[in-house]
Amino acid sequence: MSTVELSSTEIVIALAGALVLACYVLLMVLPAARCYGRMWEKLAASFLTAYVLATLLGIGAAIGLAIVWTYDTYA
Repeated sequence: MSTVELSSTEIVIALAGALVLACYVLLMVLPAARCYGRMWEKLAASFLTAYVLATLLGIGAAIGLAIVWTYDTYA
């Protein structure tokens, strides 16, 4: 039986991903779903929060890319 050895970086990335997922569900999906009464409305609102998540991830990735791209100039 082989054991999988994870580095501390991999553990931190996994924990950060779990935290992001939990915050996404608790802070975006549940409030959006509670605003509506019918099931299809709840599902549609929950699905539309994915666009908000994609926008936030895109902005974060763009800021990170800008930092990495210009790091040599300002470091």
